[in-house]
Amino acid sequence: MMFFSKFERLVATRYLRAKRREGFISVITGFAFTGIALGVATLIIVMSVMNGFRDELLGRILGLNGHIGLMAPAGYPFNNYQAASKDIAEFEHVKYVIPMIENQLLVSAGKAAEGAMVRGISKEDLLLREVMRDALKNVNMSMFNENRVVIGKRLANKLGVGVGDEITLISPNGKVTAFGTVPRMKSYQILGTFEVGMFEYDSSFIFMPLAAAQQYFGLKNAVTHIDVTLDDDTMLRPVRKAIEESVGAGAYVYDWQQTNAAFFNAIAVERNVMFLILTLIILVAAFNIITGLIMLVKDKGRDIAVLRTMGATRGMIMRIFFMDGAFIGVVGTSIGLALGLLFCENIEAIRQFLESISGRELFSAEIYFLSQLPAKVDVFEVSLVVGISLLLSFLATIYPAYRAAKYDPVEALRYE
Repeated sequence: MMFFSKFERLVATRYLRAKRREGFISVITGFAFTGIALGVATLIIVMSVMNGFRDELLGRILGLNGHIGLMAPAGYPFNNYQAASKDIAEFEHVKYVIPMIENQLLVSAGKAAEGAMVRGISKEDLLLREVMRDALKNVNMSMFNENRVVIGKRLANKLGVGVGDEITLISPNGKVTAFGTVPRMKSYQILGTFEVGMFEYDSSFIFMPLAAAQQYFGLKNAVTHIDVTLDDDTMLRPVRKAIEESVGAGAYVYDWQQTNAAFFNAIAVERNVMFLILTLIILVAAFNIITGLIMLVKDKGRDIAVLRTMGATRGMIMRIFFMDGAFIGVVGTSIGLALGLLFCENIEAIRQFLESISGRELFSAEIYFLSQLPAKVDVFEVSLVVGISLLLSFLATIYPAYRAAKYDPVEALRYE
């Protein structure tokens, strides 16, 4: 405000208080004000939710899987996985290496049957991951032995089983006999359930001890996968290259970006498109500012003429109307910022409230992969949204303010 005189601020404030005959102008100004606030709030909320989606999914994916994976060729498991794991663990930036067996099969309980992914892993390696440690807090892992397994909570619900019940694992890759291939079948007791918050894992994964998985799949002292977790995400490519050169053609090496590339690229594209679309809301509100100020200038023609005859310069008139438009932009942006941040802070509670009053599921875990609606506010993005809103608002005031400054007082008084 130091660039504006007290007189200019006084007149600008007076023009923002519409009289009864100026009601229509006040309505247009109100629409501009509301449009900017809603545009800023919506843009902050959408961008934060998209950021939350990406971070939560990435956290869940890397919480159960390593940054880099080695998969044995079909029919040729890793027989020397202990030595290979030890060698890889000595690579720079490798945090830990986990050998495992992973295979798809059918799990049944009573009359229910579901497809599942079985992962054979040692108890110590399973508890290395923080996500799994948190998910298994209520499970006595000291009893994680060859006859017991841990399954996803949603999978347990679909099968209608609980802790202590038995499930039967059926693998199509069974024993070869004179009468053909007989599927492998074996029953295991449920030691406990886990819920990591990602639908794909909670509804399809079963963890069993590595020794039990080796016995069940007939792999003796071998594994099918080796998971490598890094201590620095940015070193993914050089570490992967070093591992590829080390193992040669003996294994297929992949990383989490490659495995989930299509999914995260889709999120990035959707995020950018939503940013452009929602920015148009602010742009439309900025045009409302132009419309409202132009009508205000026309309505205040006589007042402008009087001010000019009293000695007000064109610069003063221009600053008066610029202040009016800037006030709408600044206050609208501030309210939108507050609404957006408040909404993001309580987004899960708001979702549950809307679901309770509508009686409908607004955020299906089966579709969105996560059981809760995430939101992560990025300071840079919020600053960018606020900056764009203020810039568009200030630009919108330039033409009406210039038009007011060019108003001819003689013509204005003649036709009044």
